[in-house]
Amino acid sequence: MLSPRNRELLGLIPSALLVTGGFTAIFIQAENNSPGASTNLTLNHASSVSLAYGALFLGLCLAAHLVIRFALPYADPYLFPLVAVLASVGIVMVYRIEPVLARQQAQWMIVGLLLFAGTIVTLRKHGVGVLERYRYTIAAVGIGMTVLPRLPGIGEQVNGAYLDIHLGSISFQPAELSKVAIVIFLASYLRDNRQILVTAGRRVLGLTIPPMKQFGPMLIVWGAAMATLLLTRELGTSLMFYGAFLALLYVATGRFSFPLIGLVLFALGAWFVAGHVGHVHARVLAWEDPLNHRLFESGTSYQLGQSLFAQADGGVLGTGFDQSLLRYPVELANHQIVHRSILPVPESDMIYAVIVNEMGLAGASGLLLVYLLLVARGLKTAILARDSFSKLLASGLSFVIAMQVFVIVGGVTDVIPLTGVTLPFVAYGGSSVVMNFVLVALLLVVSDRARRPYARLTGS
Repeated sequence: MLSPRNRELLGLIPSALLVTGGFTAIFIQAENNSPGASTNLTLNHASSVSLAYGALFLGLCLAAHLVIRFALPYADPYLFPLVAVLASVGIVMVYRIEPVLARQQAQWMIVGLLLFAGTIVTLRKHGVGVLERYRYTIAAVGIGMTVLPRLPGIGEQVNGAYLDIHLGSISFQPAELSKVAIVIFLASYLRDNRQILVTAGRRVLGLTIPPMKQFGPMLIVWGAAMATLLLTRELGTSLMFYGAFLALLYVATGRFSFPLIGLVLFALGAWFVAGHVGHVHARVLAWEDPLNHRLFESGTSYQLGQSLFAQADGGVLGTGFDQSLLRYPVELANHQIVHRSILPVPESDMIYAVIVNEMGLAGASGLLLVYLLLVARGLKTAILARDSFSKLLASGLSFVIAMQVFVIVGGVTDVIPLTGVTLPFVAYGGSSVVMNFVLVALLLVVSDRARRPYARLTGS
């Protein structure tokens, strides 16, 4: 029977094959579209370069695997291979859309893997419990980071929201750091106060109202995070935080009344924000009727409408890899040819629509299945964890991934209003890739201590 680390090693092979096969398809399609292309030249170029890219990707994964093997020998053997599969799909799809962005994505992936290794090495001896000591500091840093895009000089407004901060040539979305920081705080605070929240509350109309002495500080920190996110108008991350907050409350207390009250409050808040924040109101109008002629022509629902057309065009099996028409040539008055986008921001917000168009419902379902498996392994890690903080932390991080996928996929498919959240590990976005690798590293640290034999755990 294979050991956990050997199973993890074998699980990295499919991701390398996906990179090799994906780049091969891209190069062959590009050469076939070039007039006068030589078939032999096409095959030689595709085989050599795609194999090199596949080997490079596998080398990076092997380096991370060696860190896990020696630092966390008992960690879950399937978490990292699932992440590698998602990252391989992402790097190939981004390259197919824009090669320059794919090279930047690869650089951010290397940075993410370095922080991934650093997180594992730092926490391998004492586990994630050391983070509890700094929960208020972590929460303050997370909340403070979300305000930075509103500061003049380093932040800017994009599509009605303040998302990025710019330091020279480097841009970063601080909300990606905040999502991990807030989950750490909530997990730590609920570990200390969940018993009081359950037993000391008052029942009003059949619902348990927790005592404000214990519930108040958590509401203040969470409310500050939500207020700053609304200040920056980054509502996708607000929704993701809110869902993770309610999920953690339910996991910690087992009381359905808490998330029920939260949903009612969310409905009231969503109604207020949709009526008073201009770009949110526009997103709601586009969600209600994305193919409305007036909204489509004005650009309000153009992105969502084109996304729905692309997905419908893909059908069950897709149009074929590298077959999406993302841009079309237009001749200007001076006879200059420019290319205009049919599907805006295909490398980030709309990458799921590109995947559905080219790989069909079958390919998209396979991708979502990988996400489901990743979340399931995270929740299993929470079940196996031996202390309350680790259980809540693993649950919260898993729910964050699930909510992030739901928010962007739901927006692209018109289930909920479209927001600017990225698809984890797949969509283009340096800060998202980096912080998601840190998130997975925390799950692996929790998993290692949960699966470690008791004698080893006592002696460490």
